[in-house]
Amino acid sequence: MMVAFIDAHRPAYGVEPICAMLPIAPSTYYEAKARERDATRLPARTRRDAVLRDEITRVWRDNRRVYGVRKVWRQLAREGIVTARCTVARLMRVEGLVGVVRGQRVRTTISDGVAERPCDLVERTFVASRPNQLWVADFTYVATWRGMVYVAFVIDVFSRRIVGWRASASMRTDLALDALEQAVYDRELDGRLVHHSDRGSQYLSIRYTERLADAGIEASVGSRGDAYDNALAESVIGLFKTEVIYQAGPWRGLEDVEFATLEWVAWFNTCRLLEPLGYLPPVAYEAQFAQLETAPATAGTLN
Repeated sequence: MMVAFIDAHRPAYGVEPICAMLPIAPSTYYEAKARERDATRLPARTRRDAVLRDEITRVWRDNRRVYGVRKVWRQLAREGIVTARCTVARLMRVEGLVGVVRGQRVRTTISDGVAERPCDLVERTFVASRPNQLWVADFTYVATWRGMVYVAFVIDVFSRRIVGWRASASMRTDLALDALEQAVYDRELDGRLVHHSDRGSQYLSIRYTERLADAGIEASVGSRGDAYDNALAESVIGLFKTEVIYQAGPWRGLEDVEFATLEWVAWFNTCRLLEPLGYLPPVAYEAQFAQLETAPATAGTLN
């Protein structure tokens, strides 16, 4: 600020007389002006900060402006840019960059207290040792100018990968069933697979349960009737609402929500760093697992 003040008044009063009235030496002023002309004269930390600020801003923007300090720091490390987490926090404050914060969860699935339901095979233990061992399913809603839009997801618990999704203007069984069909079509099912949902009528319908049986998938339904019975699906939906729905809008209709969801799912599966996966994206986590699984066989072949 003092350098700018001197710049503004030096034609009238000169540098030395102004410095005599301010807590700044003429040599300090001249050094500051020299650094403006020649960036190599800047302190090493200042030069490093300038580079890091550009990289931090790039990572934040490339990841939908949702990352906070921790994930920006982790992504920089994945790219080979090593720096302290406190440095990232300081520079993000300087740039005014903040991550999104989740809001309150909204419950959408309506329980069917009449329909016969499968047993709870999960009992709130959302753990899997391989892909396609446990899927969880749920859906949410988005308010648009043309009415409600509903978005259903099927998620692989092992990698948190979204393996199926669908958006619709109706919350009938077809919504959940279409998301399931995509998951069954895209994944190579091998071994026991459990599909877990809450007690919503969509997931207890005859058509849905028959499709699970046809695909050789065991149905599991939460028994307690609260959010914790399907906590992992609720968590991913919470991210979707925070990182997509609350960041844009107002939404005009189904087409807008559908396209935004398509973009987010592609980014989530291939780019988003997830703490439970050791700060890897779902696709990279599955690729790492596949590599470890094939390594012993490859080593045996080479020997």
